[in-house]
Amino acid sequence: MADLTGPVLVVGAGLLGTSIGLACSRAGIEVFLTDPSAENLRTATGLGAGHVYADQPVQLVVVAVPPDHLGRSVADALAATDAVVTDVGSIKSQPLREVLDLAPDSADRYVGGHPMAGSERSGPLAGSASLFEGRPWAIAVHDRARPEAVALVRALALACGAVPLELSPEQHDQAVARTSHLPHLMAMLVAGRLTEAPEGHLALSGPGVRDVTRVAGGDPALWQQIIPANSEAVLALLDEVRERFERLRAAVAGDDREELGVLLSEGVAGTLAIPGKHGGPVRPTSSVFVAVPDHPGELARLFADAGKAEVNVEDVHIDHDPGREVGLVELVVDIERSDHLVRSLTERGWTLHQ
Repeated sequence: MADLTGPVLVVGAGLLGTSIGLACSRAGIEVFLTDPSAENLRTATGLGAGHVYADQPVQLVVVAVPPDHLGRSVADALAATDAVVTDVGSIKSQPLREVLDLAPDSADRYVGGHPMAGSERSGPLAGSASLFEGRPWAIAVHDRARPEAVALVRALALACGAVPLELSPEQHDQAVARTSHLPHLMAMLVAGRLTEAPEGHLALSGPGVRDVTRVAGGDPALWQQIIPANSEAVLALLDEVRERFERLRAAVAGDDREELGVLLSEGVAGTLAIPGKHGGPVRPTSSVFVAVPDHPGELARLFADAGKAEVNVEDVHIDHDPGREVGLVELVVDIERSDHLVRSLTERGWTLHQ
């Protein structure tokens, strides 16, 4: 395996670029940064993500720019340096095609990457050295890539604390279309209907609508670039959804409960197919609902009491009561420990809801 000794040049000092700079710097690797925004560059260097680039020789270039500029920026980096070049874009096939067109003689030094990590915030101030820890980092290995280039990109992922996963560019784009792009579009459609809700309807909003629509709050300008760049994979999935939607509509219109049950069961099976904690199999869980006063220290006290009961909380959700200063906290725990947790929290004075 190739050693990542640096220096590393990060092109783009936004959330991902700054986070990579911080992670590499933490690992003792020298980092240089460049960005067309002087403010972003000043902020990222001030945070310790690296130094301003001044044409120094580098071992690896990481391109962290918006999707519309990705292929051209990778080609420019290949032309300007002798280094291996990777990127952190969410699409892999289109940038590769652009690189093969713009810099065919240097394409063997390019290996696409995609860390599956991010934040609802953007910009260098949102950067964190721990952003990628334990997260998958897709490495899109194409036919012309040098083995040592692939190894260097793998070393970058490991240096950032991520878990490298090798895929072809086509496999990667199909995977993110299914797990990221299609869910975003479905959430967008549901969330868009909320703006037309009559007065009073949204007062009935609960955790279900929040869960379904959360990702729809992403930056529209970014998604306007992502979706067209992966249109082939997204369209194939939209066709599948259209077929199921037509079946669903017919079942609702015709009161066909058997067909409705089939489609609902597909949904249950899909949720069970999602990998469980730490990538392992899904384990049976149960939800314990606790009323928590909405003031400082109460959540900490709840988690402390769950710890005293020797129950590990697998997941947590909070739904705020619109009529009172109380939150309903859903603690997701191993199904075999839920009854014990209920008894333990009740003994400690918590109000539970089933």
